[in-house]
Amino acid sequence: MDKVVLSVADPVADAESGASLAVGGALATALARTPDLIHRSGSLAAEVAAAVAGRSTIEPERGDRRFTDPAWSSHPVYRRIRQAYLAVERAIGAAVEDADIDWPTRERARFAAGILATGLSPTNTLVGNPTALKQAFDTAGMSLVRGGRNLLSDLKHNGGMPRQVDSTPFVVGESVGGTPGQVVFRNEVLEIIQYTPTTSTVHRVPLLVVWSVINRHYILDLAQDRSFVDYALSQGLQVFVTSWRNPGPEHGDWNLDTYAKALLDATDAICEISGSNQIGTVGLCAGGQLLAAVMAHLTEIGDDRIAYAGFGVSQLDMTVPNVAGLALHPALHRAARVATEAAGVVDGRAIAAFFSWLRPNELVWNQWVNNYLLGQEAPQHDILAWNNDTTRISGALQRDLLDIAMNNLLATPDGLTVLGTPVDLGAVTADTYVVGAETDHLVPWQGAYRTTQLFGGDSTFILSGGGHIQHLVNPPGNPKARFRTGPVAGCDAGRWLAGSSEQQGTWWSHWATWTKARSGDERPTPKRLGSRRHRPIDLAPGRYVREQ
Repeated sequence: MDKVVLSVADPVADAESGASLAVGGALATALARTPDLIHRSGSLAAEVAAAVAGRSTIEPERGDRRFTDPAWSSHPVYRRIRQAYLAVERAIGAAVEDADIDWPTRERARFAAGILATGLSPTNTLVGNPTALKQAFDTAGMSLVRGGRNLLSDLKHNGGMPRQVDSTPFVVGESVGGTPGQVVFRNEVLEIIQYTPTTSTVHRVPLLVVWSVINRHYILDLAQDRSFVDYALSQGLQVFVTSWRNPGPEHGDWNLDTYAKALLDATDAICEISGSNQIGTVGLCAGGQLLAAVMAHLTEIGDDRIAYAGFGVSQLDMTVPNVAGLALHPALHRAARVATEAAGVVDGRAIAAFFSWLRPNELVWNQWVNNYLLGQEAPQHDILAWNNDTTRISGALQRDLLDIAMNNLLATPDGLTVLGTPVDLGAVTADTYVVGAETDHLVPWQGAYRTTQLFGGDSTFILSGGGHIQHLVNPPGNPKARFRTGPVAGCDAGRWLAGSSEQQGTWWSHWATWTKARSGDERPTPKRLGSRRHRPIDLAPGRYVREQ
């Protein structure tokens, strides 16, 4: 009797396939709606022909490290290959930018175009990379042997992505995340770390840093001379930081309300420990979205425990184009919903891979060349090690965050309900301190600026140099550090920029002055951490940060 084979559709695979088609379809839509596409194609053909004939003058952009080998300029064949490739790369990018499409479609098209264009680079191949060829010749082929081993290792242990960093020297609680402190509160969702004060007096109002629900908090506490936590302590602030638990499949139903309730319980503990009926806050990245929702809830129930709020590279108003546009498509939204309902959580490696493909030259192909073509080991770098220390996201929370992004719920009065109350940020009268980063590829600074228009209190905006993470690790003493200040000028970010002035140094010092002015009087530093009711449970950086 013949076997009967039943084909059962995999909903996750179907949804992911639909998501891939949505991203690829966005690029196709962009090209179809690019004006003068036939003329552009002719111009590209002419530019490529000029490159082949040796008449092209096209050069790499400043900072493009792919073509630094002298052979790209001196060797006639390599020079022609480089110029022909650059012509194609720029033509693809220009077509997407000039297309008559909405901004979410453009974001998806940029994503697809970036992967396509960077993947075509000749430097990603052995014969197209003169540095790799020289390395293979100089090592009698051993560089290729080592590269092959690295590739096999990444296929087996890193999901097929080239390893970005050697994390071996960076041990949490020792070489990173080592500022002294203790866990003074723990529930199922988070730990609260209270750090040991370093001054003889402290301000009465404590500071709670609400770190993002994605990734781990010790980016705020790298080496001592690069630690935001250590700097805040030096300013006489009582510093508490959230450390979120790494959820497993059994926690797939943890949603925005779950995290909001956990954060509220934590603020109760901090008020009791410090003896203050108010706390100051800073919400960073996705932690800013959670903090904003909790503040609105507290305002709705008549609770004024939040004295002030800082928001660092956290976008609350989604009308400004940003990478969230990648998910603003029914197929992508459906893919995320189906996948998380099936798996319970979003795997941290998948999140890391997505963020890497947002910057493919820097975070994918650079490592591809280094690890495989050159046969070298991944570099040792604390920020990259932190970035590689991935965490999961509960499925329910991810779905809530996607709904917020798709429907701009935080910026819409009463558009979102948290813990049974409507969210209206305009009713929140606490002062806010908002930081954007000039080259942030996740939260454009214009999007961060929009936060100044959402709350009812006075707002200050700072534009820091650097990118999404680099601006956070921004200690005093860096001669290249700078930031811009200026009066908030309505909803027009360009007008704010025109009226701003550049300051040398780190925004940390400006933030400290602003924060201390809202942190009450000074009093003698408590002799011990925690309280009788909330006794220390564990040494910093705690247990949850180590969970894999």
